[in-house]
Amino acid sequence: MTLPRTLGTLGMLGLSVLASSALAQTATPSAPQPNIVLVLADDLGYGDPGCYNPQSKIATPHMDRLAREGMRFTDAHAAGSLCHPSRYGLVTGRYPFRTDVSVWPTQPLIEDGQVTIASLLRAHGYRTAMVGKWHLGFAERGYDQRLAGGPTDCGFERFFGLRASTDIPPYFFIRGDRAVAPPTSQIEAHASAGWSPIQGAFWRSGGIAPGLELQDVLPRLTDEAVAVIREHAGSGSAQPLMLYCALTAPHTPWLPSAEFAGRSPAGLYGDFTTMTDAMLGRVLGALEETGLANNTLVICTSDNGPVWYPEDVQRTGHDSVGGLRGMKGTNWEGGHRVPFLVRWPGKVRPGTVSHQLICFTDVLATFADVVQAELPDLAGPDSFSFLPVLLGTQPADQPVRESLVVGRSVRCGFWKWIDGREPEFFGRPGGQTIPAKNEPPGQLYNLADDLGETRNLAADEPELVAQLKQELQRIQNAARTRE
Repeated sequence: MTLPRTLGTLGMLGLSVLASSALAQTATPSAPQPNIVLVLADDLGYGDPGCYNPQSKIATPHMDRLAREGMRFTDAHAAGSLCHPSRYGLVTGRYPFRTDVSVWPTQPLIEDGQVTIASLLRAHGYRTAMVGKWHLGFAERGYDQRLAGGPTDCGFERFFGLRASTDIPPYFFIRGDRAVAPPTSQIEAHASAGWSPIQGAFWRSGGIAPGLELQDVLPRLTDEAVAVIREHAGSGSAQPLMLYCALTAPHTPWLPSAEFAGRSPAGLYGDFTTMTDAMLGRVLGALEETGLANNTLVICTSDNGPVWYPEDVQRTGHDSVGGLRGMKGTNWEGGHRVPFLVRWPGKVRPGTVSHQLICFTDVLATFADVVQAELPDLAGPDSFSFLPVLLGTQPADQPVRESLVVGRSVRCGFWKWIDGREPEFFGRPGGQTIPAKNEPPGQLYNLADDLGETRNLAADEPELVAQLKQELQRIQNAARTRE
C-alpha cells in the first residue's frame, strides 16, 4: 500500500518482516544449550521496578539486579491486557484474538498438538517444568477427575500450580493433571477497607481445598520452583532445563507475609510487590547455589499492567504504570507495556537497554533460535525472534517486528491506533468512556513524542487513520503475520 509521508518517515510499515528462518542464521549459541527460566509476575506494572521507574516507592532489588546484569527492554508488550489472552500468546506464539479465549473456565485454550514453548524445547532435548498459574483452561469434568488439556498435555513434563488467580475460585493445587486435594470446602468473599472493591486482600467466594490458605500460595509456588531447580542440578542429567515459573503475584489478593508487611509507602500493593521480587530472588539464588546460573537464560516479565487507579497515585505517590496511560484491561500502554528483563551470562551484555518493539508471542521463535530449530509452518504464526537483539547483532534501526496488535489496538512504528473509544474497566461507575463522546470514535497517538497518549491525533491524520484501520483488519483476517 502507499504510505502517508508521516508513517513512511518512520520507515516501519514499509520494512520487510524478518522471518524466523532468516534470524536463525545469525544465531550462534554455544553448546551445551542453556537452561531457560521464565519468571512471569502477575499484574506487575511498568513503573513498579526501580530499574524502570527511579521514583518507584517499591523495593525491587532482584529485578534491578537483572537489569544491571542483563538487558532491559523498554518497548515490550504482553499479548493482551488481561491474564488469559496474555498467557495464551506467550505460550503459543499466536495472537489471542485467533481463538476464543473466553472459554478458559471449562475448556483448554491450547489445541491438541499445538506447538508451545514447552513442546518445542522438549522436542529439542529439554526437561520441561511449569510451576504456578496456568489460566489457559482444562477440560473440567469434576475435580476428582483428570484435568486434561493443561500443562502436561502442552509440552510440560511436570506441573504444580493452580488453574487461575488466587481471587478466582475454586482454589486448589494441581500436580500433574490431578487436584492435590479437591475444593470441597468453602471460603467467603473478602475485601479490604481503603481500596477499591477489586484491590487489596480481595478474593471471591467459592470452593477451596481443605487446609489451603491463600496467603501461603506464593511462597509455596516459590518452594516448588526452587525444588525443580535443585532436583535438576542434583540429577546429573545432561539435558538442559526449561522452567516456566508463573507467580500469582502481585495480583490480588495482596497478602504480604509478616516479613514484608509495612515495607512500602505504596501500601499493601507495594508490600506484596516487594515480596514478589523476593520470590524472584529465591529462584535466582537457587540457580546460583546449584551452579546453573552461568548457563541459564533468565527472562522476568509481567503478564499485563496493574490495577492501579489515579487516586492510588495521588494517595501513595507511587505511579505503578510509570507515566503511561491506563491500567490492566485497557488498550492504552499501561495495560500491556510491561517490564521485560533478560539475563544470559556470556551472551547478553550486562547493563544494556533495548528499545526494540517485542511481544510475548515472540518468545517462541526466540527459543527456537536459541536451539537452532526452524518453527513448523503452522507454529507461532505471530512470533518473531529477538535473539539477535539479545546477542547484540540486530541493528537498532532494523525492527524485529513491523507491527503489533494488542486487543483493539495496532502499532506500526511509533504510530498507534485504538479502534474505538476506550471503556473504563474494573468497576468504574456509569459506563464512562474515554475520550469524551464528542471526540472521534477512535484514537491515534504518536508514541515517539506522546508516550502518555495524551493527544488524540485522529482528526488531524485521516489518511493515516484509514491505513492503520486497514492494517489492523488485514492482520486480523490473515492466518499469520510471520512469513
